[in-house]
Amino acid sequence: MPSSATLLVSSPDQRGIVASLAEFIYKYNGNVLHADQHRDDGEGLFFTRIEWSLEGFALDREEFWNAFQPISTRFCMSPKLYYSIDRQRIGLFVSRQQHCLTDLLQRHQIGELPCDIAFIISNHPDASDVAQFFGVPFHHLPVRSESKPEAEAAQLRLIAETNSDLLVLARYMQVLSPEFVGKFPGRIINVHHSFLPAFTGARPYHAAYDRGVKLIGATSHYVTEALDQGPIIEQDVTRISHRDQVDDLIQKGRDLEKMVLSRAVRWHLQHRILTYGNKTVVFD
Repeated sequence: MPSSATLLVSSPDQRGIVASLAEFIYKYNGNVLHADQHRDDGEGLFFTRIEWSLEGFALDREEFWNAFQPISTRFCMSPKLYYSIDRQRIGLFVSRQQHCLTDLLQRHQIGELPCDIAFIISNHPDASDVAQFFGVPFHHLPVRSESKPEAEAAQLRLIAETNSDLLVLARYMQVLSPEFVGKFPGRIINVHHSFLPAFTGARPYHAAYDRGVKLIGATSHYVTEALDQGPIIEQDVTRISHRDQVDDLIQKGRDLEKMVLSRAVRWHLQHRILTYGNKTVVFD
C-alpha cells in the first residue's frame, strides 16, 4: 500500500471546517483516501478523520504544520497527524490467562496488527513458552505489595528502552499505580468482562451463573487513574441460556474478550479513535 497520512481533528463545531480541510489537502496535491466526521450536538463539538495518499503530496512533516497553522488557529482545532510509515511499538502485559495474549500474537503474525511487538511483561512465568514460540522478548517481573514500586520502575525502564508507543493489558491482573498510568495518557488499553459493577470479585462468572444472566459481555477501554472507568473503545455481548454452565460462560467470555481487545488495539494502531471527556469517537 502507498504511504498515507491521517489527520484527526477535534474542535468547536462551526461552518466551513470540512470545506477548509478538503481545500487544504487538494491545494497541496493530496488525494483523500478516507474521510469521516461526527458532531456531538450536546457538547457542540466536531470531530473528523481524514486519510490521504502521500504520493505527490507537496508538504513534508515540518512544512505541514507551518502551512496548517492558520486553519488550526481559525477553527480552534486540536489536530493530530500520523504517518503510515511510522510503525508503532507495543508492549504486552499478561498474568496467567493467555487467551488474549495468544490471540494478539497470532493476529500480529498474520499481519492484522500493523505494529512491532517490543516485549511481553508478566508477573508470572506461565507465558514464557508462548513468547518464545512467537519470538517476542519475555520479562518475568513479579509484583508483590511490598515491592510494587520496584516492579513498576523496572517496567518503566523497559518501556523507555524499547521506545514503546502503546501498552496493552492482555488480562494483566494487577492494578497499575496512578503514577504509572499518568505517564501514558491514552496509551494503555485494557480488557475485562462487562459484569461490572454488578458482579465483582475473583469469580464473576460463577456469580453471573448463580444469578441466571441472559447476556454476558466484554469491554475494552483506555486506562485512567479511576479503575476500569476509562473511555470505552469497544464492547460486545453474547446471549446465555439455561443450558449454559459456568464453563460455557467462561469460554464465551474469553472469546468476547479476545475479539473486543483485538478490535480496540487495531483501531488505535489505525488512528481511528478520538477521546474527549470520558468518551471516545471511533471512526469506521
